[in-house]
Amino acid sequence: MSLLAPSPADAQRRVGLRRMRAVALGLLVLAAIVYAVTLRHETGWLGYVNAGAEAAMIGALADWFAVTALFRHPMGIPVPHTAIIPKRKNEIGRNLQDFVTENFLTDEIARERLAAAHVGERLGLWLGQTTHRQRVMTEVVRATRAGLGRMSDDDVREVIEKFVLPRLATEPISPIAGSLLQGVVAERTHHGLVDLGLEQLHDWLKDNPGTFQAVIGERAPWWSPPWVDDKVIGWSYQQVLTWLDDIRVTPGHPARVALDDLLARLAHDLQSDPAVMERAESLKERLLSHPQVPETAVGLWNSFKVALETAMDDPESYLHVRGDELLEHLGRHLVEDEPWRLRLEGHLGEAVSFFVNTYGSEIAEVISVTVEQWDGREAAERIELHVGRDLQFIRINGTIVGALAGIIIHAVSSVAQ
Repeated sequence: MSLLAPSPADAQRRVGLRRMRAVALGLLVLAAIVYAVTLRHETGWLGYVNAGAEAAMIGALADWFAVTALFRHPMGIPVPHTAIIPKRKNEIGRNLQDFVTENFLTDEIARERLAAAHVGERLGLWLGQTTHRQRVMTEVVRATRAGLGRMSDDDVREVIEKFVLPRLATEPISPIAGSLLQGVVAERTHHGLVDLGLEQLHDWLKDNPGTFQAVIGERAPWWSPPWVDDKVIGWSYQQVLTWLDDIRVTPGHPARVALDDLLARLAHDLQSDPAVMERAESLKERLLSHPQVPETAVGLWNSFKVALETAMDDPESYLHVRGDELLEHLGRHLVEDEPWRLRLEGHLGEAVSFFVNTYGSEIAEVISVTVEQWDGREAAERIELHVGRDLQFIRINGTIVGALAGIIIHAVSSVAQ
């Protein structure tokens, strides 16, 4: 199979090449006809025409030979130093690789071109238009959907069973959990969760007094009169509601303080108490070794996948709305906040510089490796198809310049006589 597959534009290039070849050949034929007609006229103005035509033929033939010698043997004759591209394509590929590496894939040029492009500002202006942000979201959704489509339940289960769970089993969890819990307590991040739990528990008890009465009633002594139980349970119910409401509306409530102290002590023990650390690791091992864990993880993944796909299908979903807001904010930030934009472009320049310095030579090596795989004759034909039309101007210019040179030489010779 050919490594140089033709492109749709090759037909047009081939037509252009044939047209310019015809023009160059036509000039040569014209010069030959003029030379033949004026061959016996060496004096007068026809002498100048004859000399010009003669020199034009020489120039045209010489440049035809030079252009043709790049791609093949002229007229099939194996003249030395002809068919240069088929014979020396590997060396040409290596030289082209060195040229690209030394003159394009350099740290200085990459940084200079990146700075001149003003990537941050142009990206910010581009994101400022709604249609462009929609295009970004469309591409993100398309890529995400393709990625989700390639991940089956078996693939997810295999990743969890062979990579995630074994890794978690060997990784000590207590120091990480303790450090994380310590940060949560220090930043009081858990207060929002506590407030939510208190509110939900209060509302549930308020809406389900019968359930509370049934649970507490089971604990009442058998000998206690029912009317006493009702009084005690009703009073307890109101006290629990009042207590929960008091905790909910009082930031410094003793129960909140006690919970904070408990969490802080647990965070400390998870990082320093061997007994607590051992119990945490034992709990982790029992949890990870349970056969239901992979199935639960796959179920959670499927729930997340369905929710994500549903959100992606709805242009009015929170995913699309929030994504558009974030892109708009990013674009405005890039345009209006110059220090931040310059820092971003600086980091991007460092990344490009690292990439060029580390992988530049390997990228350029693609040139020589690819050229070595080409067939010599086919490579010459393809290269000629791309640049041959312009090379025909060498033949045309050679014909014209040769004619002018012939006229000048004839004039000098006439004066000298």
